[in-house]
Amino acid sequence: MLDLPLTFLQRPAAASTPHPWLLVLMHGVGSNEQDLFGLASHIPDHFHVVSLRAPFRMGPGSFAWFDFSIEPNGERSINEAQEAQSRALVAQAVAAASAQLHVAPERVVVGGFSQGGIMALSLLLTQPGLLHAAMVWHSRLLAQVVPLTAPAEALHGRQLWLSHGTHDNVIPIAHAHAIAHHMAQLPVSVTFREFPGAHEIRPAELAATVTWLQGLGSTPSAVL
Repeated sequence: MLDLPLTFLQRPAAASTPHPWLLVLMHGVGSNEQDLFGLASHIPDHFHVVSLRAPFRMGPGSFAWFDFSIEPNGERSINEAQEAQSRALVAQAVAAASAQLHVAPERVVVGGFSQGGIMALSLLLTQPGLLHAAMVWHSRLLAQVVPLTAPAEALHGRQLWLSHGTHDNVIPIAHAHAIAHHMAQLPVSVTFREFPGAHEIRPAELAATVTWLQGLGSTPSAVL
């Protein structure tokens, strides 16, 4: 059993896998670790799947990575201390799972939906040494994290899956475009896809993401 600083659910990789990968998932605000763990059956069996629970409780079965408020002009302000605490806990959890499962960072993927996607993107940008790739569904880039971005050479060879709904009414697709624009300045390989739909992961989006996951092992920097 893994010993991690956050509550989690785990699906082990197939026992016959010689060099397994690790996928760490993070849910959106108001949900919990059971949410994205429901996707585990779709994830290739050479992946260990670990779904984390955010540390801040909002209500019964409802958790957040950080509190936020929406200003009258539509701008969001976040609890920066909570975000920093969650980012540190996620980094510790990813490093601990990687070490305990004997999966090198070159075979680690961190992903999330909405606020969980914010955390995945933030970890890729600030601590790329912990992972090979991130997958970000229906999310946005925190302005507070940009100044903390690792040097370009540390990001070299990393990969990012970025997808969004064309009619997302919670986080407008303009935020995905902003992520893509920002990442274009960095040595990260970005796959950006738009899908019809709102603030949800529909079957076509999940299938495309899984295809991308399957292809990660074929990249030279990921072969160990």
